[in-house]
Amino acid sequence: MSKKLLPVTIISGFLGSGKTTLLNHILKNQVGLKTAVLVNEFGEIGIDNDLIIEGSEDMIELNNGCICCSINGELLNTVSKVLERSEKIDYLIVETTGLADPLPVAMTFAAGDLREKVRLDSIITVIDGENFDFEINNTSVAYSQILYGDILLLNKCDLVNEEQLKKVEKFINKIKKEPRILRSTNSEIGLQTIMSVGLFETDTFKFNKDKEDLEDNSHDHSSHSHDHSSHSHDHSSHSHDHSSHSHDLNNNIDGFTSVSYETFEPFSLRKFQYFLDNQISQDVFRAKGILWFMESERKHIFHLSGKRFSLDDEEWTKEKSNKIVFIGKNLDHQTIKNQLSSCRFGTD
Repeated sequence: MSKKLLPVTIISGFLGSGKTTLLNHILKNQVGLKTAVLVNEFGEIGIDNDLIIEGSEDMIELNNGCICCSINGELLNTVSKVLERSEKIDYLIVETTGLADPLPVAMTFAAGDLREKVRLDSIITVIDGENFDFEINNTSVAYSQILYGDILLLNKCDLVNEEQLKKVEKFINKIKKEPRILRSTNSEIGLQTIMSVGLFETDTFKFNKDKEDLEDNSHDHSSHSHDHSSHSHDHSSHSHDHSSHSHDLNNNIDGFTSVSYETFEPFSLRKFQYFLDNQISQDVFRAKGILWFMESERKHIFHLSGKRFSLDDEEWTKEKSNKIVFIGKNLDHQTIKNQLSSCRFGTD
């Protein structure tokens, strides 16, 4: 019976850990599988351009026969929409946001109407080896992502020394009994070690059809193994709406908020560099965007994680504009928007 059910892998992990990089790695290297990918956001900075054939507002076709669908509203509805497609799907991958607890997402598959159609294969949690200390000290979500991860992918191993990696692994072992830890660089890992592994065990969770009992069980489960004397996190205030998984980052989660900025005027490269070097708030932890500089004919794809940032370029295929999102702790939204407005070419 289980072999006829659609296998599902959930990719979890903190902001900038390498979830989308892992997703792209899977899509590029899987052979002979038609996969549906559900993400909270996608597009030119989410899925590699060389994978995309064409796209609509909420779904894009990929050149390897896969589809990518954005989660608009409730996860259950989006999954049902994909399952109702005439094309047969062999595998389903769900990429959560960096501030999401994977447990409510897992419960959507393991405890609801979808149990007759899908089989939750595993939860993969990508861990940022370079910025791990920040994650653990600043958010309770990072604990849940580790606790519920069937596979823990310790990423960015090329950016830190062995002492730091062992420190992270030691901390993980305090949270989780006998964790499956795999090391990676650029989220590259053998697919046979993470796909169709059958590691998620529904027996671990006490499911109940009554929603209130279900919610109580999940909170009881998510609060255990969190008692670390050196870290004070109030897990009792960590609430989840199990009926919806839109994960709007503008809702304050552990003090994190997002700031979005868009303009159809080009930036000055010199002014944007000044912003990065001298103005950007220390409370910004993650940023990504598509940038248009007056000095360049190319489209620039911007990523920032912790203190490290990258700026890649490619050809423009759509109207030129600047679109950028910042995520961080207790950000001053207006100040950031004012600073970015000052980056526009021709401003004083």
